[in-house]
Amino acid sequence: MFQTQINMVKKKLSVYDLKKLKGKRQISEVFVNNEEEAIAAEEAGIDIITAAYGMPQFGFNATLEDIERIRKVCPNTHLMSAPPIFSYASSYEAIKSSYSLLSIGIDSVYTANSCKWIKEMTAEKIPVISHVGLIPSQVTWLGGFRAIGKTAIEAKDVYYHTLSLQDAGVFAVEMEVVPKKIASFITKNVDILTISLGSGSDCDGQYLFSQDILGTYHGKYPRHAKVYRKLIDDFESIQKERITAYKEYILDVNNKKFNDPSISVDIDKKEYDLFLESLKK
Repeated sequence: MFQTQINMVKKKLSVYDLKKLKGKRQISEVFVNNEEEAIAAEEAGIDIITAAYGMPQFGFNATLEDIERIRKVCPNTHLMSAPPIFSYASSYEAIKSSYSLLSIGIDSVYTANSCKWIKEMTAEKIPVISHVGLIPSQVTWLGGFRAIGKTAIEAKDVYYHTLSLQDAGVFAVEMEVVPKKIASFITKNVDILTISLGSGSDCDGQYLFSQDILGTYHGKYPRHAKVYRKLIDDFESIQKERITAYKEYILDVNNKKFNDPSISVDIDKKEYDLFLESLKK
């Protein structure tokens, strides 16, 4: 594990704390894939860490046990997660799945389900973050992965959707690929937090995936992704070094190069002779 000395004075932000930040400062949110990224995000001072499990269709292959481990290594950061999409078929099941997450220390729950279901979840005091604009799980209704809100009609739909979610009791929405002027207008006209994914800098916060920030993705990066490092190059270089090292090892095996005194143990000649002699008796 790569955990180093974490600043122990950092306070984990509650939903109450996050809501009070609206209009005061920007909120940072990142999606992490493993414990190492979670540790780094907490040490860096990220406000909200997000992790998902059980959604291979979106590339999230982690298990609930993985989420528990992530929770343990970033105890001082607000952690948001979500029950696997399409794994529940009623508000009752959504509430039950959310309670399972809250029981392991998750601080808030993501869902892009209907306002009807969300209202029942928030009635049970489940802290909910929802989604407006480009919603990946609903992309078949949108005509593909594209910006949402570039026409007056679509912009109005995004605004009213946000208002409906606010009425349903969510404390925040992820606003994905919405024109920045529309995102800014909505942010100024709602009480809940708006977290931008490609929707400009005038939302209440920003959300990026670690694979974008760290540059660990093999394919094409989304237009709104801001890449700060290209760690994939380092990973590929490390993999080449692994292969080379294994080949050198095979060569040494074949050439019997494991008798060096520094890596092997010998027996005194006298003791060896006694050993051979003892076998004759």
